[in-house]
Amino acid sequence: MSRKIAELSGPVVAAGFGPDTIVVQPTGAIEHHGPHLPLFTDYLMADEIAAAAVDRVADQGLDVWQLPTIAYTKSDEHSWAPGTVWLDAQTAFDTFVQAGRAVALMGAGTIVYANGHGGNTALLQVVLREVRRRYGLKTFLMPTLTRTPAPNGEDRDEHGLGIHGGAAETAIVMHLRPDLVNLDGVENWAPPHLAGYEYIRFNGGPVSFGWLSNDFGTPGVVGDPRHASAEFGKALWDASVAQAAASLTEIARFNPAGAG
Repeated sequence: MSRKIAELSGPVVAAGFGPDTIVVQPTGAIEHHGPHLPLFTDYLMADEIAAAAVDRVADQGLDVWQLPTIAYTKSDEHSWAPGTVWLDAQTAFDTFVQAGRAVALMGAGTIVYANGHGGNTALLQVVLREVRRRYGLKTFLMPTLTRTPAPNGEDRDEHGLGIHGGAAETAIVMHLRPDLVNLDGVENWAPPHLAGYEYIRFNGGPVSFGWLSNDFGTPGVVGDPRHASAEFGKALWDASVAQAAASLTEIARFNPAGAG
């Protein structure tokens, strides 16, 4: 049976969904990813990984279903680049919240935003509490792409800067849609000077900074796609689906108040 809500009828949803039902809402993006990757890279990752994880846990008996992936999201860091289709923060916020409203009206008890685009993360953190407060749903945010070492353990020289169009994203698209990847003329586009900052970092550092993807002297890429491979992409796929499935399993038993 399909786990895609859009393929069901309204009466099936009304009769079948209840407080234990988990609805996964993938969030992607349509945005510039350099000269070598398609605009729907983040959409592709969110859609495919979420679907595989939902199918896996449904086969194990979880009451989990998937909404269509939201394509247009908060991608204004790439607003300078033709091809990017982006929503402003308020519109994206309202879109994510209204997806939660719809899930509540379905009778489900939980919504999980499965995010494939880093530009959505901060906004979705705010959405979690908003949807929880307004509609009483349990709310969760999880990434779709997880980071795992390359199969041979090599250092891919991204200095922790492979956040957009680098080795990982390139590799997973090579695994999923190799026909859409063009590695002709790719270079190391991980700006090494940023690695010299101890506190100001993209991910995990104590000091964040506002940026646009054309700030770094690169073609809108932050990372090094030169060493991406389908082998690395398969490893990322396996790890990402496994983590997403394990996360959904844990979400299904999560009780913030402890055992009742």
